[in-house]
Amino acid sequence: MSILIDKSTRLIVQGITGRDGSFHAQQMASYGTKVVAGVTPGRGGESLHGVPVFDSMAEAMAATKANASVIYVPAPFAADAIFEAADAGVALIVCITEGVPVRDTLAAYHHIVGLRERNGGERPRLIGPNCPGLISPGLSKVGIVPGQICKNGSIGVVSRSGTLTYEVVDQLTRAGLGQSTCLGIGGDPIIGTNFVDALSLFDADPQTEAIVMIGEIGGTDEEEAAHFIRRKMKKPVVAFVAGQTAPAGKRMGHAGAIVSGGTGTAAEKMAALQAAGVPVARIPSEIPSLVREALARRRPSRTAKTTGARRSSATSSARTKISATRGPSKRRTSASRGRTRASRSATREDARSAGSRRRR
Repeated sequence: MSILIDKSTRLIVQGITGRDGSFHAQQMASYGTKVVAGVTPGRGGESLHGVPVFDSMAEAMAATKANASVIYVPAPFAADAIFEAADAGVALIVCITEGVPVRDTLAAYHHIVGLRERNGGERPRLIGPNCPGLISPGLSKVGIVPGQICKNGSIGVVSRSGTLTYEVVDQLTRAGLGQSTCLGIGGDPIIGTNFVDALSLFDADPQTEAIVMIGEIGGTDEEEAAHFIRRKMKKPVVAFVAGQTAPAGKRMGHAGAIVSGGTGTAAEKMAALQAAGVPVARIPSEIPSLVREALARRRPSRTAKTTGARRSSATSSARTKISATRGPSKRRTSASRGRTRASRSATREDARSAGSRRRR
């Protein structure tokens, strides 16, 4: 199992003939993702890396019945690409493009929300913009997450930062902690999928046993996630918050990573998470050990289970032996008492006879 993507994912690459789209389409296909089509207006009828190219998403969807798209379209046109994918009926839309104007993203976000309300709240789902996409190790990859650092397993990863996603995933893999799905939600002020959305998906996924959440300064997503974890989450969460030494008022890397008005600091986010019972790593290298501790608390070790079973078996056996011993022991004691009384009575009779003989 995984979240959002798996072996059944059929992917369209929007902007496939561009530099980034062409390169990553090949990378995703090499990883095993079913890249069924590409879209570039005016290039319909061509083929790239063996993938047919269409002029529009509507044509691509009609020909391939895809269920996901990934966008490598330049920032001025990225919002239009989101609109087009959503209107064509794509279930999962992943926008890699960074630098999309906030106003454009806001319009696309509300369009997606409107479609979800009409479709019963399930589709379409937007991830990004300004995100690395996602990968379910060994199953499918949509975006730019390096496949070679990932390993299939039971740890879900969700992050606002792309490069920190890679670093943490690599450390988990080196520690022998494989991942169910690694998801980068993006660091812009307006994004399609937030921490709470991702955490709820991981909490419902049977394969995922623990979640690593990588936040950063700016906004209130981490605080909202802490509130959700305290009220709703059943699975353990380990967190890290980037930007602990960032000065107020200075943007750090992402458009949304800015401390303003005294809010959105790393200290506030870390405190909120710790108050919700979430272990927070000071540095990324602490994350694997915290995950191991969380898993140990969640599931008893095999040794403990085996020892417990042995103790239970030994206790039961001992009780059976004691019970078997006590039963016959009582019967033997009763008979012994009877024989003792008879012996005493016979002794008294012998003494009387001997006394009688002496008197005579």
